Amino acid sequence: MRYVDLPSALHSSRLASVDALRGLNMFWIMGFDGAMVALAQMSEGKGPLVRAAGSFLGTQFQHAAWEGLRFYDLIFPLFVFLTGVSIVLSLPRLVEREGRAKAHLRVLRRSLLLYLLGLIAYGGISEHWTDIRLLGVLQRIALCYFFTSLMFLNFNLRGLIAAVVTLLVGYWALMTFVPVPGIGAGSYGADANLANWFDYNYLPGRLWDVTRDPEGLLSTLPAIGTCLFGVFAGLVLRDSRISEQQKTFWLMGAGCLLLVAGYLWATQFPLIKAIWTSSFVLVTAGYCAILLALMHQIVDIWQWRRWATVFVWVGANALALYFLNDIVSFWSVAARLAGGDLSSLLDRAVALGTGGFVTNLVALILAVMLAGFLYRRKIFIRV
Repeated sequence: MRYVDLPSALHSSRLASVDALRGLNMFWIMGFDGAMVALAQMSEGKGPLVRAAGSFLGTQFQHAAWEGLRFYDLIFPLFVFLTGVSIVLSLPRLVEREGRAKAHLRVLRRSLLLYLLGLIAYGGISEHWTDIRLLGVLQRIALCYFFTSLMFLNFNLRGLIAAVVTLLVGYWALMTFVPVPGIGAGSYGADANLANWFDYNYLPGRLWDVTRDPEGLLSTLPAIGTCLFGVFAGLVLRDSRISEQQKTFWLMGAGCLLLVAGYLWATQFPLIKAIWTSSFVLVTAGYCAILLALMHQIVDIWQWRRWATVFVWVGANALALYFLNDIVSFWSVAARLAGGDLSSLLDRAVALGTGGFVTNLVALILAVMLAGFLYRRKIFIRV
């Protein structure tokens, strides 16, 4: 099959809206999430409305225990989705410049490097073999990037659609009809489903949740589907045959359709991030498409960019900042500046949780300062 026909793919490799959305997504994990949890703690005993608002924010910035969807559960799928968008923005230029064979080699090299960075982020070989985490966030992004890029380079649009349908329906069929030893078929409970059983028995090294891993082997298959939905969004953004305003409508409409389909499917195949169910893929891809549509409208069409400046800074070096945060932790550095007795004093003087709120804001400020420094000096750390 021939690769996807993309008339406008060679015009530009970057869109401000994509960098801004990626940077906004990074904000939540560089300090804003902790600040919201601390704010919820600060709201306790402050009256019913304030307490309810704080409790809602605190809940939304924590993962659902198992089944269900909270705002915080959208962060990782959005990264994977935007990886798919970036594939469309970058690979056609690479093919045009270096040829298809070298593009395949570049994809392989980048995937391996991303995977190795993921291993290092979780401790590298500092632990014994049985304690090394072979799959994690960066490793999943690496695998999704690798397989999605190969499909993008070698499949046409119909082939890509067939691939995402096969992945989602095939995963549903596996999870629904293949019996789990000692449990049976059709169970989606924690430690009582095929994905968890498969990881416990066949995934070497350390599992994140001891008996299961949210970035496990089987659940990577539908995650590739999330990346493919990002490719579809990227194809819309780079298609010169439709107007910029129509692109917003296409993304918004597709997002709404995905939400409807996903929530309907969830009545049988529940929304569960930890095993990345097919309904979870559709619902999160729907929200991602809507967010991208809004950012495209505001940043690319209306040209309202000043408010998004810091998000663009962060988004332009998102992977580097994520890796650095895993290795060093902006929060750990911030705690040296605003923790200890100062944090305790703020807790006593204002409200319990104020110290944590300030520390997380300092962490976020440090990350933004570093991102701005790199951006202004045109230092873009690419994998």
